[in-house]
Amino acid sequence: MSDPSWNAASVAEQIHIACLLEATVRKAGNVHPGAAFEHLSYDDFVRSAEACAPVIARAAEDGVGPTILEAVRATKGCCEHNTNLGIILLLTPLAAVPPESSLSDGIHQVLANLTYADAAAVYEAIRLAAPRGLGNSEEADVTSGAPDGSLLDAMKLAADRDQVAAQYVTGFELILSFGMPLLERSPDFSAQWEQAIIRLQLELMGGSPDTDILRKCGPIDTEESARRARAVISANWPHSLEGRSRFREFDRWLRAKQSQRNPGTTADLVTACLFAALRENLITPPARADIDRHIEQIGNNTAPDVGTIR
Repeated sequence: MSDPSWNAASVAEQIHIACLLEATVRKAGNVHPGAAFEHLSYDDFVRSAEACAPVIARAAEDGVGPTILEAVRATKGCCEHNTNLGIILLLTPLAAVPPESSLSDGIHQVLANLTYADAAAVYEAIRLAAPRGLGNSEEADVTSGAPDGSLLDAMKLAADRDQVAAQYVTGFELILSFGMPLLERSPDFSAQWEQAIIRLQLELMGGSPDTDILRKCGPIDTEESARRARAVISANWPHSLEGRSRFREFDRWLRAKQSQRNPGTTADLVTACLFAALRENLITPPARADIDRHIEQIGNNTAPDVGTIR
């Protein structure tokens, strides 16, 4: 259950920490303090988290659609490129759950209450964010058209090709029934947070292939990315030399096409899982000083190898 001392400031802090942890961890194929893409850097994600967290935290009062649009506007004010549209789309309904309800109990009512106005606001937000590789749809095309129904109706049209949309349709099942419990079972999360978050990424990619890769690279690369994630897990990462070797090779393979194979949707899901686990008091985050120390170690190449048991 959520903390009875809930308030918007505490939710904003949970959102910020979830975004910061996801961006900081050296996950395969993603931006982190030691890896950037041609159009995005780690600092872009840090600034975006700071900009959107207080906006999303007001979702219960301001409504899902308006909050998503305002969070995208806040992000565009500090970062030219899209860094967090998927994160905003996932975190906003979760943040809109009343504080007296658990996420599992409250999310269905939030989704059932979504309206046409929410859909129109989200369509505007998506056009403003301009995500790469969005593509077009014959039904209610977000790039040029208007929604045909509520936001939930719009998400149903995209659910078979987009993992973020699928969460709206399934009541955030992948996050609340898979990712959040996986984090809860992580041993000593506050000390082993990087390993726990990488494990979450690998498990998500292995079981639910990344639809960002699908949009940009097609089904062959998407299935290969899932196969490689499962291979890392099956090699007993991080407890074996083979597992750590497979992880490094997986990371290199994902980056071989610059950002084309960046598992961006999985990163969004990871952030949502982290927020959910923090909101339900299932994990204890590391101290901010520990996060800052880890960032500094990555920057000066003194951080332990990914997968090293500390």
